[in-house]
Amino acid sequence: MSLPKGLAEDVSRNLVMVARLIDEDPESAYAYSRIALRLASRVAAVREAAGFAAYANQKFSEALAEFRAARRMTGGVELWPVMADCERGLGRPEKALEMAGAPEVQKLDKASQVEMRLVAAGARRDMDQLDAAIVTLQSPELASNSVQPWTARLRYAYADALLAAGREGEAREWFAKTVESDKDGSTDASDRLAELDGVEFVDALVEDEDEGETGQVTAPEAETEVRAEEEHRDEDEDDEIESVTTDGVSDDVDDLEDEDDDQDDIEDDAPHRSES
Repeated sequence: MSLPKGLAEDVSRNLVMVARLIDEDPESAYAYSRIALRLASRVAAVREAAGFAAYANQKFSEALAEFRAARRMTGGVELWPVMADCERGLGRPEKALEMAGAPEVQKLDKASQVEMRLVAAGARRDMDQLDAAIVTLQSPELASNSVQPWTARLRYAYADALLAAGREGEAREWFAKTVESDKDGSTDASDRLAELDGVEFVDALVEDEDEGETGQVTAPEAETEVRAEEEHRDEDEDDEIESVTTDGVSDDVDDLEDEDDDQDDIEDDAPHRSES
């Protein structure tokens, strides 16, 4: 609302494209975010969108700078967990853990607090503190039977940490619980569970294509087969012609021999007729 109408429309169009593309085509989303940033760098929503676009492309330093700028403009704490995760991306897990214990966390809503817990557990794993990561994830939200938007990701992170710590039986149990809560397939928990159970999935479409390729005849092979068939057909035609010709000659020879025999008979009868 702080921008002139025409400029506001241009900026909003670019922000819409960032939102549409950030999951499927993060590079294009990043390009749109840079246009919006060039047009309205003093708008908090633009800085936040630019931060998420940079974050999606693993440009963590740039993302952190944009998130900090947006936070200064709004005074809010909603971006605190993703800012901490940028610190992890920059190879500073200790800084992420420091942020996880900051007073700002207490001001977060439930979903953001769970996100902060996930970031803290990830930082512990970055520092090879697997047991500490497992303890970090153990919370009332994890133990709850109700399914919330964060439930699948929280259970998945817990199962993955257990597996990394060599606790395979418990990991399998929590991957199964993740599958139950992951209605939209946001994780690959079903694949991880199948892997633990020794189940191997085969792509039926690939098998059909392979079978089709096995029965296919390539262009050179087809040409060779056609040529061989034509040669075989020519040979059959030659045999038929030869057969017809030979039979005709044989018939003519037989007719000539019959005529010679008749002439001999006439000559033999001639003296007898003279005598009579």
